[in-house]
Amino acid sequence: MSTINDNENVSLVSKELENAINQQIGSEFQAKLQYLNIAAYFDEGDLPQLSTFFYQQAQDEDMHAMKFLHYLVDASGTVEIPAVKKPEFTFDSAETAVHLALQNEIRVTGQINALMDLAIEEKDHIAQDFLRWFVTEQLEEVSTMKTLLNITRRAGDNLLWVEDYLARNPLGLAAEQAGTAVQ
Repeated sequence: MSTINDNENVSLVSKELENAINQQIGSEFQAKLQYLNIAAYFDEGDLPQLSTFFYQQAQDEDMHAMKFLHYLVDASGTVEIPAVKKPEFTFDSAETAVHLALQNEIRVTGQINALMDLAIEEKDHIAQDFLRWFVTEQLEEVSTMKTLLNITRRAGDNLLWVEDYLARNPLGLAAEQAGTAVQ
């Protein structure tokens, strides 16, 4: 007869996936910091719609990082958040700032896909189920940033057009509501 040891730590995540998720936590926090710098850039320019949009993006990235952190805790993994690189804080133009945001979302999409590939390779069904939300989320994130970049390019130097667009069409809201309706 076996005895139950309350001190047993049965991890539901491999060391390799644990390390990759810890890196992703760092990446999500780095994205948060980048979005805060972009938000401040627009805030300093008295562009409240753009600044609010990017402050919200920063909050979303924080939430993403916390989802990954709680997943590791729940799966009895070890949380080791890495140092993050310093984000960009000066921008030549609004287009440059929004383009950087799009590039970051494309990079994060690749990272999420790599995590899913690893979970599939390891036949880790729990991790796959957890990561599906992020896979879907990245479609929305990239699409939203691509739309914002196109709107910003069309507006040129007159960012009040972008402000007006965001005031009338909060980006991400339609996708968020569609996702809620499907679930």
